[in-house]
Amino acid sequence: MSRFQMLSDAQWELIAPMLPTRTGRAGRPFADARAMVEAIIYRYRCGIAWRDLPEVYGPWQTVWTWHRRLAEKGTWDTVLATLTAAADAEGLIDWSVSVDSTIARAHQHATNITRHTGGWVELQESA
Repeated sequence: MSRFQMLSDAQWELIAPMLPTRTGRAGRPFADARAMVEAIIYRYRCGIAWRDLPEVYGPWQTVWTWHRRLAEKGTWDTVLATLTAAADAEGLIDWSVSVDSTIARAHQHATNITRHTGGWVELQESA
């Protein structure tokens, strides 16, 4: 496994059926779905800009387009729901939740909004 391969074969088998496949239509060549998904994972894992993706993944514009289209179609939501359900069925998720209700109040003068309280502006308007 290279440092650019993010998914194991078992992980890939879980999400591969949910991703787009070749349609057989003429046009631009179909990008490798696994390479695109691994590039997207690499980008989020490293916290880099799209333009900084390593060349091993291909053109960053192709990866960005794949990510945008999968997000628009709701594919990422489907992948998340499927993986969450599978992990929950195996007992890998602990659903305990902790809520913190701390309140941090700010003084009214802590805002950066200007507040007109009268004064010189009103004097000019009345004249």
